[in-house]
Amino acid sequence: MTSPAEDVVAARPQPRRGVSLADAGPPIALVVIFLFFAVVNTQFRSLTNMQNMLDTAAVLAVVTCGISFVLMMGSIDLSVPGVMGASAIAVALLVANNRNDNDLGLIGILIAIGLGAAMGALSGLTLVFLKVPSFMTTLGMSAVGLGVATLMFNGVQPNITDEFLQGWAVNRFLGLSYLTWIAIGCIAIGYLIQRFTRLGRYAYAIGGAEEVLALSGVNVKPYKIAVFALAGAFYGLGGVMVTSQLGAGLVQAGDGYDFSAITAAVVGGTLLTGGRGGVLHSAVGVLLTVVLTNGLVQVGVNLYWQGGVQGLIVVVAVAAAVIPQRRRNQVVK
Repeated sequence: MTSPAEDVVAARPQPRRGVSLADAGPPIALVVIFLFFAVVNTQFRSLTNMQNMLDTAAVLAVVTCGISFVLMMGSIDLSVPGVMGASAIAVALLVANNRNDNDLGLIGILIAIGLGAAMGALSGLTLVFLKVPSFMTTLGMSAVGLGVATLMFNGVQPNITDEFLQGWAVNRFLGLSYLTWIAIGCIAIGYLIQRFTRLGRYAYAIGGAEEVLALSGVNVKPYKIAVFALAGAFYGLGGVMVTSQLGAGLVQAGDGYDFSAITAAVVGGTLLTGGRGGVLHSAVGVLLTVVLTNGLVQVGVNLYWQGGVQGLIVVVAVAAAVIPQRRRNQVVK
């Protein structure tokens, strides 16, 4: 027997059998762009460069996993810089470092990730109980996180000496850094949550038809809070990963990751309006943006042109994604 809410989710329009252009477009674009740069520049297709691209994509992939769940609900999350900054400083002060005698190791890492989850949950609570739009809620939480990180920083940069955390960025397995394997694990976990848990199914339902879900008797508030908490945990892990890369905790550890993650998710086919896309779509978007950036660098394109090309791709991706909705609704919101 299924609950009325699950019946509603099951009754929602399901993807048609086969592969739509919206789903196939990003992977095809990824292959085309990769082949283009591989032909134009021999260095691009070298094994070393491909390993570097995957390592570069690791942190962005983890952050994008988190933001994908928020976007699936039709919400937006701009708290990434603050959450990552707070988690980065926290983990740097909790593991072995040059500022204090703490040496919590893995426990310190888990506490930093938990801090990110707590900040995400606070964003969700503010959204559902105070009715503050997610744009403003998460923007404010980013400012709070940066403030907390600045207070913990206290004018002295904490450099980590913890060998376990340092090893994430240095040690390799099958040619890839531990950070890359962590990102692969996060993508797998994110997909399993999205595909096989009630949280994942309801995130889709909230994005596609929240009113219908609520009328069916589902209290959507806990699920919204849980999604933001899950996203915050991913951001917190991203902050820990940046600390491993830099060997130090920085308040600015998350600078730019909010826009980059949203860009990757949208390019991969996750709609800003919710109800379509997901972790695997966004992972393809991450690879597409990283391959494009690396390829433009390899062929010597000016840095300013790189930003312009990436922005153009985002506009085209969004326009292509909303064509079905625009034709059906005949309105632009």
